[in-house]
Amino acid sequence: MTFLFVDWLGTPAWFWLAFAGLVLLLTVFDLGVLHKDDRAMGIPESLKLSVFYIAVAMAFGGWIWWAKGSTPAVEYFTGYFIEKALSIDNVFVISMIFGFFAIAPKYQYRALLWGIVAVIVLRGAMIAGGAALISHAYWVMYLFAAFLIFTGVKMLFTSDHDPDIGNNPAVRWISRHMRVTKEHHGAHFFVKTPDAAGRLAWAATPLFLALVVINLADLVFAVDSVPAIFSITDDTFIVYTSNIMAILGLRALYFALAAMVHRFHYLKYALALVLVFIGGKILIADFVLGGAKFPPLISLGVTLALIAGGVGWSLLSTRGDKGEGPATPA
Repeated sequence: MTFLFVDWLGTPAWFWLAFAGLVLLLTVFDLGVLHKDDRAMGIPESLKLSVFYIAVAMAFGGWIWWAKGSTPAVEYFTGYFIEKALSIDNVFVISMIFGFFAIAPKYQYRALLWGIVAVIVLRGAMIAGGAALISHAYWVMYLFAAFLIFTGVKMLFTSDHDPDIGNNPAVRWISRHMRVTKEHHGAHFFVKTPDAAGRLAWAATPLFLALVVINLADLVFAVDSVPAIFSITDDTFIVYTSNIMAILGLRALYFALAAMVHRFHYLKYALALVLVFIGGKILIADFVLGGAKFPPLISLGVTLALIAGGVGWSLLSTRGDKGEGPATPA
């Protein structure tokens, strides 16, 4: 059993196994118990399930505090809240994707679940690659800092543009190289349908195309979120767990947020300031503080203040605005 205590990326193996077990348990419970049958999720259920996932994430942060100390725990919470806030933009894009492919609400949750499974693997690969780069060349952190500052400034001064889903390269490639049905087939990603010769052959469904585009959209968002969390800590375990715990609750929160995402207009500017702050503190720590670690509590406090301010001002300025929910058929 000594392998359980072997360090893997700076953390004992049993920490990683415990986290993997928690993620697996939540996924099985979610898909096999809560959503065994395909059905649409109402806003009240979405909010209750979201509270549950947030409670689990907070409890996990408490465990990190007990097992690794206060500083890693504060870094975990900072990364978690940043990723949670960034995911609201992701909700808007996912809503547009489901609307474009006309995915019925009762099948959206299953697509989101399998999308989360893919994200767990893809984010893991990106984080592992980032950790390897930083360990061999610390100057990569300065690239992260510059990228975050550039992205934040760009978010502050550029207007939003809806993604052109129909011209997505992955959608065009799949449509050219695979058989794709025009009809929906429930929760199936692939079905057998007659080909040109009348023989049954496998074909992808619109639900599969939606799943592919959702995962590609997440990779785009990860380009911002992964460097942001690496800018908070170089502890790979904290980077990965804070990222994944925030994403796990996204599918539950989606159905509540998709109906009111239009009310979070000013959150974009708050997130832009968060990215500028996170990128800037790397430069401050190295060139102003002489390499001393930027106080984690200040990072957490500033991050929470900016996000809370963006959410609060958005809700206040759009009160009474009913807006439009996600463009999906009933």
